[in-house]
Amino acid sequence: MNLPNRITISRILLIPVFMVIMLAPFDWGTLYIGDASIPVAHLAGAILFIIASTTDWVDGYYARKLNMVTNLGKFLDPLADKLLVSAALIILVELGLAPSWIVIIIISREFAVTGLRLVLAGEGEVVAANMLGKIKTWAQIIAISALLLHNIPFIFISFPFADIALWVALFFTVYSGWDYFAKNKAALLNSK
Repeated sequence: MNLPNRITISRILLIPVFMVIMLAPFDWGTLYIGDASIPVAHLAGAILFIIASTTDWVDGYYARKLNMVTNLGKFLDPLADKLLVSAALIILVELGLAPSWIVIIIISREFAVTGLRLVLAGEGEVVAANMLGKIKTWAQIIAISALLLHNIPFIFISFPFADIALWVALFFTVYSGWDYFAKNKAALLNSK
């Protein structure tokens, strides 16, 4: 197994660790910053999520630079992204930090596009990730990170960055999903 695929697998293996940190029933204490507070577990979980998310860029960089792009990597990389983002979003709903309807739309889009790719792959068509899909992924990661951090970086200026970032992520999620289906409509309708 090559280095980029090992990095991708490490991202997948970090997901249960992230979940335990965020959902464990024991109290690690609370960090107070001005008038705001954040549970230490949420801060640790946010840091771990950010580290895991950056491995998405790292594995892609090395796969291209070292010419190590593999079919396994093409399968695992988007799967790892979807698993990490979905786990974080579901945890945010459980903690009351994100509205469930937005999370349902985001996760539904991921299932729909994955289904589209599977149907097209059965017809011999490969749907590569485009720039809009990459923007969507990073918008989601930024929104999730801000929500996990309880918007702490912006509390002193009273700017609801985390909420705005979630709406931006929702926009790019819906728009990129529509774009995938619009561009592949003919192939999808003509599939056997």
